[in-house]
Amino acid sequence: MDTLNILYLVSAVLIFVSIMTSQLSARLGVPLLLFFLGVGVLAGEEGILGIEFEQYALANFIGQAALACILLDGGLRTSLNSFRVGLKPAVTLATWGVIATVLTLGIFIAYLLGVDWRLGLLIAAIVGSTDAAAVFSLLRNGGVKLNDRVQATLELESGANDPLAILLVTVMIALNLDPESQTIWTILSLLATQIGVGLVMGMMSGFVLSKLLPKVHLADGMYAILIMSAGMAVFGATNLLGGSGFLAVYLAGVAIGNTKVRATEHVLRVMDSFAWLSQAVLFVVLGLLVTPSSLLQVWHYSLIVFLFLLFVARPFAVMTSLLPFGFNWREIGFISWVGLRGAVPITLAIIPIMMAVPQATLAFNIAFGLVILSLLAQGATIPFMSRAFGVWVPTDSEPKAEHEIWVGDHANITLYEFEVGKGAFAVGRHPINISSRFNAKDVNLFAVVRNEHLLAVNDDTALRAGDVVWYAMSGDNASSVAKIFNNSATQYQKTSEFYGDWLLSPHIKIADLPFFGGRQSFVKTDHSGTSKNTKKTPFDFFEVFTPPKSTLSGMDDELIEIFNKHKNETIEEYMLNHFHAEPVNGDKVRLNEHWSLIVRDVDHQGRLRGVGLKNTAKKE
Repeated sequence: MDTLNILYLVSAVLIFVSIMTSQLSARLGVPLLLFFLGVGVLAGEEGILGIEFEQYALANFIGQAALACILLDGGLRTSLNSFRVGLKPAVTLATWGVIATVLTLGIFIAYLLGVDWRLGLLIAAIVGSTDAAAVFSLLRNGGVKLNDRVQATLELESGANDPLAILLVTVMIALNLDPESQTIWTILSLLATQIGVGLVMGMMSGFVLSKLLPKVHLADGMYAILIMSAGMAVFGATNLLGGSGFLAVYLAGVAIGNTKVRATEHVLRVMDSFAWLSQAVLFVVLGLLVTPSSLLQVWHYSLIVFLFLLFVARPFAVMTSLLPFGFNWREIGFISWVGLRGAVPITLAIIPIMMAVPQATLAFNIAFGLVILSLLAQGATIPFMSRAFGVWVPTDSEPKAEHEIWVGDHANITLYEFEVGKGAFAVGRHPINISSRFNAKDVNLFAVVRNEHLLAVNDDTALRAGDVVWYAMSGDNASSVAKIFNNSATQYQKTSEFYGDWLLSPHIKIADLPFFGGRQSFVKTDHSGTSKNTKKTPFDFFEVFTPPKSTLSGMDDELIEIFNKHKNETIEEYMLNHFHAEPVNGDKVRLNEHWSLIVRDVDHQGRLRGVGLKNTAKKE
């Protein structure tokens, strides 16, 4: 009994310490997943607690279950809009991209280590796919907003590339143990079964569950347990049928998450906790498996393999996968950089050890070292690299949080939380009369919180920096209200500088641009209102403006050619003809040396709703 209680105590303390390190992780800018690994290593055989843990089968069981939970949660939070902009490139990356990475890296590893090509390809297959746990965690909690095309491609790739990675590891294990047993037809048949059964099971189970949820009435906390158990059942059943359980559970999550019913609101909040617990347990257990002395013996190999993967193999795979889909070089460069490796490579590296593959321990230690390097070098630099590659977009139009209150099975009220930023336009304004632009019926005040206490609102109430305000809203007003709460005059100017100084309707014609004599076809931002007590909102900072031609760069040959060829086209038609991929916020079309059109807003059908006109001669 004492042994069992000690196990309970040690397990709980390890998870508790791992999660508490999240505060330190945020301050140091180091990925939290790395702290989970670190706790496991420190508690391990050569660490502070000296726990001897060599249960590879148990670690594999925990790893598979945790990854299924993480993928289910990732699917629940994946909007179908992501499929519109990222499905085709993500599928290409998850198939050809993985194969190209494994082939390129495998040949290099065999040469570097002086081992048989089959072992080199096995190690490459282990680390050849990006990791869902790392991608979902670091991209969604990394403090930076990427453009939708890049974000969707990275997330969908990480959710879809596990089947091929597992298949390649399985095939390479067989080639290392019994080369005669594998033929090209065997491999292709296995791949078709993995993907085909995974797709069918995922879509069928997701459809059934999405139809079942509205008909089931449970206590709020039970919905997440229901979905969790259903997801694990889908995972296990798909694996038994020879398909990819990871692909199936991810697709089932997508189907459920995009079904807006009473149950899904409760599921998302509880599943977030399940996913974090899964990550903590998974990385702590994986950390217990490794011995630092073994890692140090091959650390130079891990470093060289990581550098080759980062600067050669991954860029080659991404470039050949994404160029046909119209991705620009900055997007390709960033996606190449953020090929995050995490729990999946370590979990896959356990399998050769369990199968007694020669030199499997070498493969495990190299994979483990590479994961640490990936989390340090790639995971910690996501915010910096997103700006270096120009794939970030401003986040001033997002509420702090939102919460749906369901008043019926198919009727809900959405509450949005906004925090008054320092120097924001909301400072000094009454929370009800936040802007005359909004209809009082569409934006209803729910509560004001000041110093963590509910504030009684009267006629003299004026908002202060740090106040938290809740509104019940209808329509698409949340992003507009967010700008009032998030933006100071300085921040608003920075956002405007990203998209350009002038705002255009996508429906005006090219001939109506100011270069060609258009009048009142656009508006210019006015950044003069910097006073803390100003009554202006971001919407009051726009005025109809027609600049004299003397302020422009002149009618050069490029502008004249655009006018002659495209004067009867709308801005939207002109821009869409220049895009080779689905448009997203931040996409740019160059007019001439000095001026560019920048997508400012896109609806769910990919239609432009706002366009910026930017003087690109200015400092970015």
